[in-house]
Amino acid sequence: MSLNTPTKKWTDFAPDQLEGQYNPRATGVDSEAYDKARADVNAAGLASPNRLADIAYGDAPLMDMDIYKPADGSGSYPVHIFIHGGYWRARKKENFGFIGSALANRGLLTVVINYPLCPVVTLDTVVASVRDAFGWVVTNIAEHGGDPSRMTVSGHSAGAHLGAAIIAEDWIAHGFEGQLLQGAVLISGVYDPTPTQHLKVNEEIGITAEIAERHNYSSHQPKLRCPVHVIVGGAEPEGWIGLSADYARHIRDAGMDVTYKVSPGDNHFSLQDQYLTEGSDILSAIDQVAGL
Repeated sequence: MSLNTPTKKWTDFAPDQLEGQYNPRATGVDSEAYDKARADVNAAGLASPNRLADIAYGDAPLMDMDIYKPADGSGSYPVHIFIHGGYWRARKKENFGFIGSALANRGLLTVVINYPLCPVVTLDTVVASVRDAFGWVVTNIAEHGGDPSRMTVSGHSAGAHLGAAIIAEDWIAHGFEGQLLQGAVLISGVYDPTPTQHLKVNEEIGITAEIAERHNYSSHQPKLRCPVHVIVGGAEPEGWIGLSADYARHIRDAGMDVTYKVSPGDNHFSLQDQYLTEGSDILSAIDQVAGL
């Protein structure tokens, strides 16, 4: 599917269709089965002697990260940040040890970040926390063997939205200059939070029209110029696919180097298995932006 293929927006659906289109856990897919299937490899990742756990980047709860180092010990590694999903109100870094260890085994010093979750905080705070985590990595990762001049990022679902937030941030205003990011791989993202206002899950998230507009990265101009791969599952609902297509079109039209890919057969949850699958769309994209 190309970006020239028309896709539906949330306003094209009847109100009783929105839950199935924009809440991945309401699509009938057994999401927990994927966690169970990855449990052993995830536990092995968390037990890796090359994992540095619970490194704080801020003072609030969940403002910490795990760093997974490649095993060869040579140092000055390219750096990859992974941002987890969970509709901004669930999951934590320990659920993604399998990604940290898999990417470290490819030679990437991999940072898996936590961030405060709704409803304890608002989406404004979630975005600000991820911004702080990114700034911490740029400033401090050399002390852990990473090369801050070779940084990439990937995120899944809400994590893809937060990756888009990093790209849209005015980093000069925060005192950062230069090419902070080599590239990004954004996977099955909810780049426009507007439909979330009409879902049951919003009882936990608390998206308002004003918050949605502040963090709609399908309308904000990207400021970090880098190649971006936008990937979405071919078995996902057409409304959800439309979120990725709209975002990819938007940043393409803003002059970004964009690769858009619909992965055949993958649903929202099976996509994460691609981090463990050689030659997958996700690993191929990460290898490309990281220069591996």
